[in-house]
Amino acid sequence: MNVEALNFKKLLYFSDLAATGSFSKSARRLGIAQPALSISMRKLEEDVGLKLINRAERRMTLTSDGEVLLKYARLIMAQLDEASQELGELKGLESGVVHLGASAMLSSYLLAPKLIAFKQKFPGIRVRLTEAGTDTLEQMVINGELDLALVRYEPEHEQIRHAEKLEEQIVALLPTHHHLAEKEAISVEAFSQQPLVLFRKGYFLRESIEARARQAKRVLDIRFETNLIELMKKLVLAEVGLSTCLDMIIENDARLCTRPFDPPIPLNLAWGWRKNHYLSQASQAFLEFWKSN
Repeated sequence: MNVEALNFKKLLYFSDLAATGSFSKSARRLGIAQPALSISMRKLEEDVGLKLINRAERRMTLTSDGEVLLKYARLIMAQLDEASQELGELKGLESGVVHLGASAMLSSYLLAPKLIAFKQKFPGIRVRLTEAGTDTLEQMVINGELDLALVRYEPEHEQIRHAEKLEEQIVALLPTHHHLAEKEAISVEAFSQQPLVLFRKGYFLRESIEARARQAKRVLDIRFETNLIELMKKLVLAEVGLSTCLDMIIENDARLCTRPFDPPIPLNLAWGWRKNHYLSQASQAFLEFWKSN
C-alpha cells in the first residue's frame, strides 16, 4: 500500500462520494468534472491496492474495504477541520462557523428568534442549520457532520455529550370544533381512532405516538405524511386528520387547539455534541448565548 499517496484531496472526494452514492452528484458538489472524479477514485484504489467502490449497482456503494477506509478518512478530515478552527479562532470570535441541527418545527418556532439575536450579537459567525429528524441528527453528530444538534438525552448515548436541556410535551393538534377538543386530555386509544396527519418516520413526534399505539395494541390510521408545519396545520384545519406537535406552533391561530395525551408524552431534548470532539469557540459562544437568553 502506498500510504504517502493518500492525500487529503483523494480522501475528501472519496468521503463525499460515499455520502452521495453518486459520481455525478459528488462531481457537482465538489465542482469538478465527473471523469476527473472517476479517475481520482481509480487512482485511490490503485494506491491502496484494494477495491473500494462497487460500480456495477444502480447506486454506488462501498465495499467492505471501502467502509474501513471511510472510517479513517472521516477521522482525518475531522481532525484537519478542528485544527483549522483552532488556528482561525486565535483571531477571536470575529469569525467562525457553527453547524447546527434541529427538527423543522423547533427550527421554525423555537430557534428562529434566538438565532436572529445570536447573529446580531456575533455578526461574524456563520450559522449553518440542518433540519432533520432526531435520529438523523444524532447520527450526524456522531459522524462529525454537525457541531451541535437538538437531540434526545434519554437514553444517554455513549458517543454524545449533552448540555442545556429542553423539556417539552408532545400534544395532539386538532381543530377547535373537533369533539375531542372538549376533553382536557386525550388517550392514545381515542387518538388512534381518528384519521391522522403525521411527520415522516425518523421524527420523534411520529415515533413516540407509534410506540404508544403499539403498547395499546392499536393501529394508527395515517392519511398524510409531511414535515412541512404550515401544510400540516392546513390539513388539520381541513379535517384531513389530527396530528401531533408542540404547543408553540399554534400561538397565533385561534382555529386550532392542542390537548395533552393521557398519559403524557414527554419530549426531552438537549444540545448534543460528539464526545472527545473539539467544540469550537463559536459553538461554545452559541451554547453560552442559549443558556443566558
